[in-house]
Amino acid sequence: MNTIQITEIKSNQIELYKQFLGFGLIHDEENFRITPNDDLDTLFPTKDKPDSFTLGAFSNNNLAGIVSFTRDGENREKLRHKGILFRMYVSKDYRGQGIAKLLIASLVDRVKQISDIESINLTVITHNDTAKKLYEKFGFVTFGSETNAIKWKGNYFTEDQMALKL
Repeated sequence: MNTIQITEIKSNQIELYKQFLGFGLIHDEENFRITPNDDLDTLFPTKDKPDSFTLGAFSNNNLAGIVSFTRDGENREKLRHKGILFRMYVSKDYRGQGIAKLLIASLVDRVKQISDIESINLTVITHNDTAKKLYEKFGFVTFGSETNAIKWKGNYFTEDQMALKL
């Protein structure tokens, strides 16, 4: 088995990040709320700060998975007590090796070091049972659903909102 290393991906590595995510947006489009076109001109998703970061899982120096976190309401005092886990993705070539679990564990451990973050929220496509079960293992609980949250290629997708209280 390959050794998996979890490290922070910084904004100066945007090309590596965009290439990896872009592949996922094309080949796993049903699990994302964004399209490749949506991501064309976007900046790096996080700010290289303790409360806004992206983690990468590397297997033999190959990027195998990513996950990002940012404080909700970066400039809004009433929302600063929570954060958002987003853009969680593991390449199909690396699934089944525990990489998603390592990424989530690393993210949760890091967020727990931020004294004023009380919960982590996320959204997940309702029919993505594998992801939902993994989030539930970490203590995430579904607190709401949005029917027809996403419309893509004539199909509607429901999203569940989940939260982990720290």
